[in-house]
Amino acid sequence: MTTEHYRVVGLARPRARWFRDLSRWSTSAALPIDFVKCVAPEELTARLRSGRVFSAVILDAALPGIDRDLIDAAREAGAAVIIVSDGHTRRNWASLGVNAVLPDTIDRSLLLATLVDCAHPLAGPEFTFDPSPEPSEAAHRGRLVVVTGPSGGGASTLAIAAAQGLTITDSNGGQVVLADFALHADQALLHDAGDVIPGVQELVDAHRSGMPTSDDIRSLTFAVEGRGYNLLLGLRRHRDWTVLRPRAVHASLDGLLHAFRIVIADIEPDFEGDSEVGSTDVEDRNMLARSAALRADVAVVVGPPTIVGLRRMIMTIDELHRLGVESQRVLPVVTRAPRRGRVRAEIASAITELGRRSTTDLAVLPAPLFIADRRGIDDVAYAAGPLPRALTHPITDAISAWLDRVAPRMADSVSDPNPFDGVEVKPGTLGSWSAHEANG
Repeated sequence: MTTEHYRVVGLARPRARWFRDLSRWSTSAALPIDFVKCVAPEELTARLRSGRVFSAVILDAALPGIDRDLIDAAREAGAAVIIVSDGHTRRNWASLGVNAVLPDTIDRSLLLATLVDCAHPLAGPEFTFDPSPEPSEAAHRGRLVVVTGPSGGGASTLAIAAAQGLTITDSNGGQVVLADFALHADQALLHDAGDVIPGVQELVDAHRSGMPTSDDIRSLTFAVEGRGYNLLLGLRRHRDWTVLRPRAVHASLDGLLHAFRIVIADIEPDFEGDSEVGSTDVEDRNMLARSAALRADVAVVVGPPTIVGLRRMIMTIDELHRLGVESQRVLPVVTRAPRRGRVRAEIASAITELGRRSTTDLAVLPAPLFIADRRGIDDVAYAAGPLPRALTHPITDAISAWLDRVAPRMADSVSDPNPFDGVEVKPGTLGSWSAHEANG
């Protein structure tokens, strides 16, 4: 028998037989493990965050709380993830990052062999922890365009125009989806959708406990026949953001980008997180907007040509810049713009001046795109009829040019800032004991 020692934390139903057997083997030293029992996902999460090192986490597949977030939390803590299943729960565990799946009729030799194969021992020779690989980014991945701006500025309508215009280009092959990621979701109303499900909540829930196929993801969207793109409905109520889990949201965005060639995301102009306001609840509330903005190839910021509208446009660009979105990926758009060239020049000059006076000195902002006011747009949008070319062509041409100019954003090239990430401490940087203290 190996001399390695493993610290294992388990989560299962209290009366699960393998749970009792594992506890007995640990107590009697029949296996070289230190076993810690948990009966709730919250207890397991607290254990993983305690700073204590665990070799492996063993989970009962029959529990409802076993999802992507819990598995990722264990992997981030450096623990291998092992699932015990009775065979009735059918999931693609490997796609969620699980290292091994064992039957519920587990025996000592099989468990020990599994720990030796994938878990990190607490003592003994150096061991390289090799977690299960994530899905390859080399597979087809679409481009992401986010559209945001103050309420009433025309951001949602412009997102519709962009989706319609990008759909008709030959290179996209009709593979365009308009995803409503706003907290106050209006796309169902603007499309007169009728149905309220499925939508974002169902998409995120599908990614909590599995890896749906591209066909499964497309089945959660509605085809907008008059315009050619697909529509992913948003939250049914503002408060429904509380059911969204961060890692499932990130996985859902990846799923959309693999299922469609172009994703147009209508998002809120609110990107505050824990590092800005000291509240994880605020960060979770803004998770859809933050995740989409960080992954966006192009961020379209919309605003009307008013004093308040231009100020809020610059504030939104400033917040995007603080979040980590580069200025060259931001496309300012002025809606309901006047037709006179002199007035447009004054507006562009005002945007440049406001950018220089912003807290992050947005002196390198590109020239804004002007979209002239069009009467009857709301009626056309509500009827789900094709928008006029005068509205769709300018924004389509601008986005296409931006996508050709900037490189695609990959999942591993961006990350949501986390103030609780570990900081490396170099030897000697924390001072030293004095001779008196050292001898005392």
